[in-house]
Amino acid sequence: MLHVTSAVAIDESEIEERFVRASGPGGQNVNKVATAVELRFNVAASSLPRDAKERLTKLAGTRMTSEGLLVIDSREHRSQMKNREAARERLVELIRKALTRPRVRRATQPKKSATEKRLKTKKLRSETKALRGRRAAGDE
Repeated sequence: MLHVTSAVAIDESEIEERFVRASGPGGQNVNKVATAVELRFNVAASSLPRDAKERLTKLAGTRMTSEGLLVIDSREHRSQMKNREAARERLVELIRKALTRPRVRRATQPKKSATEKRLKTKKLRSETKALRGRRAAGDE
């Protein structure tokens, strides 16, 4: 079990991991050992609450495939185990963000003094700009 919060945990069977060869540092080891991890998580078939699934899909962005799979790629470490842990940690972080409900925004009205101040500055600006206009033919 992969523990996300005290109330939410993901079963290992819901996570699919593939190990591929990574580019970058590692010398000859890079050509021999598949250290990069490609973690796949089926959001639609997961045991997460429905609203969390929707938020996770939005948060994932381009990491979501057309089949509804969340793909997390980790290749920053030279060892397979560290990459695996990093990928799982990123998955847990994304799910934690998806589990938190966004605050409901309450619309507020501007204060009377703020409205008066805005209208006053608007009037002053209007007068300033009106003075920049061309003079009439008889004014010269």
